[in-house]
Amino acid sequence: MLPVAVDAMGGDNAPAEIVTGARRAASELGIPVVLVGRSAEFGDTGGLEVIEASEVIAMDAEPGTSVRRMRDSSLVRAAGAVREGRASAMVSAGNTGAAMASALLRLGRIRGISRPAIAIPVPVPHSTHTTLLDAGANAECRPEWLPGWAAPGWVSCRGRFSQGRPPRGPLAVRAGAARRVRADGLHLCP
Repeated sequence: MLPVAVDAMGGDNAPAEIVTGARRAASELGIPVVLVGRSAEFGDTGGLEVIEASEVIAMDAEPGTSVRRMRDSSLVRAAGAVREGRASAMVSAGNTGAAMASALLRLGRIRGISRPAIAIPVPVPHSTHTTLLDAGANAECRPEWLPGWAAPGWVSCRGRFSQGRPPRGPLAVRAGAARRVRADGLHLCP
């Protein structure tokens, strides 16, 4: 199994907390990890593989410009590791817009999906597992984007929560983008 490329320089208390979390994922869950960033700042990596990156995209940096100009940033190098087949996925707790831009510019789009979306699990008492799509990748959502999010959203839910069948239920969408659509067996309704 290919490792997950972890942007060790992104997020609060990076890189120390990110490296600690990556080490725990590797040791407790058996998830192979490759750390990306300035290894001199990592401390004890616990033997995890490292991909060097000399630059860091700040949380307040403009995403598109930063990704294009900072080609040796930990975010861009993590996306590059996926593109080159050195990693199966990338993870960053850093600049969300830059993570999305890095993935789009380095990896491209999946056919049939015109816009990316961020999926996050939402805790709901006394309910089945709920996933929120889109949690911030797009300032405005359009109805035609929803079917493109349904299939990858379901795959994410299935992998994370081991659900056997696609859920059927409401989908809350931003104002101006509400209408009924059906995609890949999922009923998405406002």
